Amino acid sequence: MGSDDLLKLDNQLCFPLYAASRLVTKCYQPVLDELGLTYPQYLVLLVLWETDAVNLSVIAQRLQLQSNTLTPLLKRMQDQKLIHRARSAADERSIIITLTEKGKALKAKAPRMYNRLKEHLGLSMEEARALHGLLYKVMGSLEG
Repeated sequence: MGSDDLLKLDNQLCFPLYAASRLVTKCYQPVLDELGLTYPQYLVLLVLWETDAVNLSVIAQRLQLQSNTLTPLLKRMQDQKLIHRARSAADERSIIITLTEKGKALKAKAPRMYNRLKEHLGLSMEEARALHGLLYKVMGSLEG
């Protein structure tokens, strides 16, 4: 492949990753709108549904976001009464994020997100699992 070919949009790996991410979020949008959530808020809830009452740094690490990016997001979620933020009794520097009843209740509606993507993705379960594994491999390689 010549140097000119390397710079063609269709030959870039970054573009389909970027576009696919945007299209997945767009696919989720009708359900997100019904739930009154943004996609990043949904991701925070996924972390908390898995393990409630976690340190802000755990959420930041799991979502690969900086705490200064998460703080305004979490403040809005607290204003929506989805989560509660509190200083840790053991360490005043640490902020513990917990789900409210309203945040917990949204978990029952969350499978609609998965089902919507499954309906629109156009991949078999085997292909979806393979893609999932490849994407995590890419993430792992780029993190280091």
